[in-house]
Parts: sequence; C-alpha cells; structure tokens
Amino acid sequence: MIFKRIGEGRPYPDHGRSFKEWAEVAPRQIRLDQLITTKRHLDLDALLSQDSTFYGDLFAHVVHWQGGYYLEDGLHRAVRAALQQRTVLHARVLDLSE
Repeated sequence: MIFKRIGEGRPYPDHGRSFKEWAEVAPRQIRLDQLITTKRHLDLDALLSQDSTFYGDLFAHVVHWQGGYYLEDGLHRAVRAALQQRTVLHARVLDLSE
C-alpha cells in the first residue's frame, strides 16, 4: 500500500491558512506510508502535466492532527513519487495537534 489510508475529506478543523502562510512553513521529508489522503480521486491531467507545480507550491501540504498526517494538497506529487519508487515526499507539514 502506498499510503497509510485513503480518506475522504478533511477531518481536522479549518486552519484558515493562506497560500502565503503555507509558504512560511519549512518543508521536510515525510514517508508516503504515513500519509492519509483527503481525496479519493486524482485528476489524471494534474498527474501527467509537465508543469503541474508551475502555478502552485513546489511542496505538498500536509496537516498533522490527532496523530495522523493528512495530505491536504499534492496528491499528484505523492502518486508521482510512488510511481518513481520513492518512499518519501517533500512537504510542508502544519501541526494542528497542539
């Protein structure tokens, strides 16, 4: 299994982070098998696009809440990493567990 679990929706409270505020979170590596997705479906265009990160963040967005790591944005990056047989993903991890 690539991910810890396939989820549907965001079980954590709304954090209200803007794109600029996400950019202030330093990226770090996180194992793919620790991630719980918040989307069940992947847009194949986003996965196959050569410039999928051109208009967005270079790093996935992950929310740590109640012991889980929820992949909020960047599912296509995570799947692409798995297809390239990588076990980690560079992501910005926001800790809401405090």
